[in-house]
Amino acid sequence: WRSIVKRGPYSKGILMKRKILSASAKVFLERGYAGTSSKLVADLVGVSNGSPFFHYGNKEGVLLEFVKRMFSGQFRIAERLTGDATDPLMLYGLETALQMHIVELSEPLRELYVSAYTLPSTAAYINEGMEKKLAAIFGGYLPKATENDWVALELATSGIMRSFMSASCTENYPMAAKLRNYLSCCYKLFEVPRAHYEPVIDQIVRIDLTKTAQDIIDETVRQVDEGYEAAMAGREAPEVVGS
Repeated sequence: WRSIVKRGPYSKGILMKRKILSASAKVFLERGYAGTSSKLVADLVGVSNGSPFFHYGNKEGVLLEFVKRMFSGQFRIAERLTGDATDPLMLYGLETALQMHIVELSEPLRELYVSAYTLPSTAAYINEGMEKKLAAIFGGYLPKATENDWVALELATSGIMRSFMSASCTENYPMAAKLRNYLSCCYKLFEVPRAHYEPVIDQIVRIDLTKTAQDIIDETVRQVDEGYEAAMAGREAPEVVGS
């Protein structure tokens, strides 16, 4: 009897999507969002007809899948960094500080994150559910805030984040100063007393998160690659937490 080898539960379409995401991730990290063309990705994937992005709707759709993995990774690591600490101000500060460190790793990453905070679908994903998290963190400081207030505050902090990400650190404006200015703006927005937030900021600016930021990017790429390899082998791909 001739043995029959099962190819696994994945269709060619799913395999192609995972391959496109893996290739796009590599180009995103090398060239940023604007510099990632369908031709560059098609050449890596081996597609000769049409744009490979149509599998995700468009290029923005591919970025959305990549953003989901980046953000799930940074939230998990921020929680791990806080350890047994229960101070929500510290958790908020570390999560956002990690993003600031990520964009300093390279100019393509800066442009990629700024694009993620700007494009409709990726910005919506980043903002999704954040108003509830903000209410949980800062509700004690703004007891009269309504649901609409938290939505507005999330939009405001996203705008602040995007603006600070756009400005690169320099010798005269190092990461410690940038983080201190950024976090002060956010904590003031939520009416946190200076006596409460200054010790938190002092702690955060002393932590070098550069290696942790690089680990997040490396882990994101590994997840994307594993998803494709798992699909090729007919195994279940790693879950994306929070997506």
